[in-house]
Amino acid sequence: MNRNIYYIGIAFFGMINGIFNQIALLFALIHLQILAPALLFGSPALTLMFSSLMVSTATIIIAGIPAALYEHFVGAKDDSTFASLWIWLAGTALLTLPAIGNFVEFGL
Repeated sequence: MNRNIYYIGIAFFGMINGIFNQIALLFALIHLQILAPALLFGSPALTLMFSSLMVSTATIIIAGIPAALYEHFVGAKDDSTFASLWIWLAGTALLTLPAIGNFVEFGL
């Protein structure tokens, strides 16, 4: 199976979680407004888009930790194995579960 399909799935789940996970998005939005109000020129729309990007990135990074641990214990040297890609994809899917309801309701 082509590796690109795994990467597209991982990015898709990260995008869905970043856009539709209201709890994580609200958490990132509040902290971004407090910590960096002048970073995005005080624009609420830019702040919301940047917080969505932060949640998406955090989803992909957090889901990659078990896959990296698996590669470390197995001793993979060069590229990711298909098992670690499945672990990464399953991790992003599990982290996206709170956002799936909103995604189905609103659609894409």
